[in-house]
Amino acid sequence: MEKLRIVFMGTPEFAVGILDTIIKNNYEVVGVITAADKPAGRGQKLKYSAVKEYALEHNLTLLQPTNLKEESFLAELQSLNANLQVVVAFRMLPEVVWKMPKLGTFNLHASLLPNYRGAAPINWAIINGETKTGVTTFFIDDKIDTGAMILSKETAISSTENAGELHDRLMSIGCEVVIKTLELIERENVTTTIQTESVDIKTAYKLNKDNCKIDFSKSAEEIYNLIRGLSPYPSAWCFIKEENEEWNVKIYQAKLVSQTHDYEVGSIITTKKEMKIAVRDGFIEILSLQFPGKKAMKTTEILNGMTFSTEAKAS
Repeated sequence: MEKLRIVFMGTPEFAVGILDTIIKNNYEVVGVITAADKPAGRGQKLKYSAVKEYALEHNLTLLQPTNLKEESFLAELQSLNANLQVVVAFRMLPEVVWKMPKLGTFNLHASLLPNYRGAAPINWAIINGETKTGVTTFFIDDKIDTGAMILSKETAISSTENAGELHDRLMSIGCEVVIKTLELIERENVTTTIQTESVDIKTAYKLNKDNCKIDFSKSAEEIYNLIRGLSPYPSAWCFIKEENEEWNVKIYQAKLVSQTHDYEVGSIITTKKEMKIAVRDGFIEILSLQFPGKKAMKTTEILNGMTFSTEAKAS
């Protein structure tokens, strides 16, 4: 049985949970690779990735290359003398990097591959109304999320769960699957399954302003799934128009109301405690939202200080 010397690569909070579990299970992490610091916020101060914060707290050897093919980085990576690399929510690796360790490089992906390859698998599973998802470990190859699968574990998605809640559950399931994968590699007992290709494979496209915008001509269920699939981040959004004003509003929490009505699609109906937007087969009841320059608030709080006319529209 060969002792593992691991280089871990990752950037966001999701990756931190996995790295922490690897260390708590007494595996040797000889180096951590994460994204370069980026300016963020109004002051454009340099922001560390969640993985960098963790690596610094735990005195782990840290590398932050901007170019993964740069000779100086490759020399530093080689000098760590790792025999395995573990990747969680990082970026595409050049062949010279993923082929470097003797035992290979495996990735943890937050979907049941081959479905939802790509940047935002947790969000798209909910947006598309899936009732199940999971995590998969696989050996990296030269394409995105296409390599030979090692292990996977499935979990149900509840009809009210949002992306943040599912993220936390998949991180916990991912920890378990990564440790089992490490044990198989350590015992030289890995069997892999080649991913099947099909025209029906769903993709986890990168999220952008366009695909996060609510289209009120869609069904109530599709709109509801978009809102919870993008909550709390990056959040679904729409325009709210009231007389001569128009706001770009983020919607964090909503409820689906299936009901026939005669309202025009996009009409906003409010009481002192309730705000509903008419869609073709019911209403989307808005429970929490954020106006520009304000913090996110419950709808009841907003309606305390704001009234909408019968002409108010969402689009």
